Amino acid sequence: MPKRFESRGPSQRQQRVAELVRHALAEVLQRGDISDDVLASHIVTVPEVRMSPDLKLATAYVMPMGGQDEKPVLAALERHRKLLRAEVARRVNLKFAPELRFRRDETFDEADRIEALLRTDEVRRDLDVSSDDDHDPDAAGRPGEGDLRD
Repeated sequence: MPKRFESRGPSQRQQRVAELVRHALAEVLQRGDISDDVLASHIVTVPEVRMSPDLKLATAYVMPMGGQDEKPVLAALERHRKLLRAEVARRVNLKFAPELRFRRDETFDEADRIEALLRTDEVRRDLDVSSDDDHDPDAAGRPGEGDLRD
């Protein structure tokens, strides 16, 4: 039985094609090539696109500017998925035009969560203790030991 290699993430080819698809989607959305009231009234960012290993499925992570009206924007993108696929196929030279899926980009939420964690009292206390150790010559043992400065 052949041994399967574990995938360590997207290949360079997947990443390159994903970036081409991301640029093509961003261009279509920026230029307003789709006549839709919801998409026309929102600036939509496409921070990331992930490709399947066979390059036939592209998952685009999108976010309307300001994070408002996410559901209507995602619904509008889903409604115009075929048109967007055709526009991407026209701009990106691939054997098969990838099927498009749209998902909400959650990296901003994750960044907010990490920022809130960094602002907690426990983290501030730990940071204060470690910064005190850096300036206290007795914290590393004998005075002056390990200190290269004179």
